Amino acid sequence: MSKSLFQKPIEIKISTVVAVSAILSTADRLALDAALAEMTGGTTDFFEDDLTVIDVAALPAGSGPVDWAGIIALLKKYRLNPVAVRNAPPSMAAEIAAHGLSLETATKPREEAEAATPAPVKAAAPAPAAAPAAPAEGFPGNAGVMIIDTPVRAGQRIYARGCDLIITAVVNNGAEIIADGSIHVYNTLNGRALAGASGNAEARIFAMTMSPELVSIAGVYRTFEDGFPAEYARSPAQIRLVGDRIDILSVNSANRA
Repeated sequence: MSKSLFQKPIEIKISTVVAVSAILSTADRLALDAALAEMTGGTTDFFEDDLTVIDVAALPAGSGPVDWAGIIALLKKYRLNPVAVRNAPPSMAAEIAAHGLSLETATKPREEAEAATPAPVKAAAPAPAAAPAAPAEGFPGNAGVMIIDTPVRAGQRIYARGCDLIITAVVNNGAEIIADGSIHVYNTLNGRALAGASGNAEARIFAMTMSPELVSIAGVYRTFEDGFPAEYARSPAQIRLVGDRIDILSVNSANRA
């Protein structure tokens, strides 16, 4: 009998999805356009149609109506794909829904957001539209860590949701590793490494040998088009976030770049 007779028309399963966060401190499209242009350096494929959550917690109170159609079009111009809005007050809900965006529950009070002074827009490092579960070789060492014992190949993405990520093999160019906690690579780190993906600014990235294309902590990123700093490339190093700056330090000293 044909297999198709037993196949369900649709199945719904839990999937891990990673999205870019676009944190707005202004709704001025000209200012946002200028900030994104500077951020991407004119590179048309800087973002790759990444799913994007627009965070409006940092918008000043009483800043007036938001041109949702204009902001959506602007983000799409830079190949960001808006799918939801985070931290929106109830007064915005109907208009947001009318533009086909989902609403995420607020995670911090507006007063707290107003106390911060972020840049006009801060986008997290480019993230996959859908990150698959860890491969069969990966397993949770305990409740706070995921361990990968095999090389992470080009095109492969690993996401350690809610925990640290430990990799004992090489991370190849073109691979992407993501963790809500810290990332530890006891080998060579190439490709992209995104720690603190859920906003943990205390997360760090450690590697025995550093040669990444891009690193990110809590949405703040740094790229290495000209290569990783030579003084740190052949020895154990760590990457941490200090304010809005990505710092590189030797694991064994206070030196940094």
